[in-house]
Amino acid sequence: MADINQSNNQPRITLSEASEYREGYANSVQVRASVWDFFLSFGTAHQDSPDQVTIRGFQGIYLSPQQAKALFNVLGQNLAQYEQAFGNISLEPLPSTTTQRPLN
Repeated sequence: MADINQSNNQPRITLSEASEYREGYANSVQVRASVWDFFLSFGTAHQDSPDQVTIRGFQGIYLSPQQAKALFNVLGQNLAQYEQAFGNISLEPLPSTTTQRPLN
């Protein structure tokens, strides 16, 4: 549990984890949007063969449009800080030592 200090008469926010809280690794996220919300489906992608990739979804999260925009902003800020510290992130797959074919 963590407390986030607020100033200017803002309410004090306490973060806690529910008993069903889980952490996982995802190298795939699919996004669907409607007028009411955004749906993020997280999963792991595995290349079964040079021409077949399997994505195993394990968690779906609905976000309001406001929370989706807030997530967009905080991810952008964190990515900028990460790249400043560690260098640019490339979206192109790294060459494999076993195959020269790209994942996509």
